[in-house]
Amino acid sequence: MATERTLSIIKPDATARNLTGKIIAYFEQQNLRVIAQKRLQLSRRQAREFYIVHKARPFYDELVEYMVSGPVSVQVLEGENAVLRNREIMGATDPAKATPGTIRKDFGESIERNSAHGSDSLENAKNEIRFFFSDMEIVG
Repeated sequence: MATERTLSIIKPDATARNLTGKIIAYFEQQNLRVIAQKRLQLSRRQAREFYIVHKARPFYDELVEYMVSGPVSVQVLEGENAVLRNREIMGATDPAKATPGTIRKDFGESIERNSAHGSDSLENAKNEIRFFFSDMEIVG
């Protein structure tokens, strides 16, 4: 098994409900360490740039508006197979289809307001981490 790093975003619906600590506990209980973290308010430009891979999709504008609707908490997680582990801990995108005990099942409100984002590949994780963090901010 390889030690990896991945990006996690606790989305506006979860930060509005003060769930940041509870969600981070899910990662830590599954042996993923938070090695960088910050709370911020995305601008429209930042949200559009971050989600550019979805630009052609019909939900792109709604996703951008949602991600700028309130603060987010972004963190770098580190651990064995972190990308896959994070995705397992988050659960299916649609909370109604997510497994009990996952973040999205336990906290997600809808497919759009599903409380968490996680990188979907090691390559995307590297790019997404670089989007939010400098090397100096990541303390492993």
